[in-house]
Amino acid sequence: MTAASSSSVQKHWYVARTRYFRKEIQMRDVLSQLDVENFVPTVKSRRSRGKGMTEKAAAPNLVFVRTDKASACALITERHLPMEWMQDCATRSMLVVPDKQMDDFRRVFEIASVEEGGILTEAFSSGDPVQVTEGPLRGVDGNIVEDAGKIYVVVGLAGSVFARAMVPKAWLRIIR
Repeated sequence: MTAASSSSVQKHWYVARTRYFRKEIQMRDVLSQLDVENFVPTVKSRRSRGKGMTEKAAAPNLVFVRTDKASACALITERHLPMEWMQDCATRSMLVVPDKQMDDFRRVFEIASVEEGGILTEAFSSGDPVQVTEGPLRGVDGNIVEDAGKIYVVVGLAGSVFARAMVPKAWLRIIR
């Protein structure tokens, strides 16, 4: 493939499930070695006896991969990576997460502490759609959720994985 034709290949965020339990971080490392952009939501915590930190996947078996469709398929058919692409139920094609939605999800997840946010595995009753207007999450679109008197911005992917971060109410603008 020439440099001109390779630049026209469109990359998307695809969602994969690892075939084996607790192999998300290992899959992330393999994809990184193959120079494939990816994201695995993780949480860090102190090891027992307080010696060092440990990293654990926050969303069981999920790996987000940004590549073109042909390369995505080749990861499984040619590289034999133990993962499966999730499908969009309506179209029966590989599930694609829009770039803006993935960027918002990553930003919310990466800034949230375990106490203030992180992965949520259940959907909520829908709150007002909002946009963050200040701070490190400026420009993120999500939904407002109030829990125990605290305000959170929640960003969801494919209606099944959600991230939240605590945000001052003054930094939110209702989207109409």
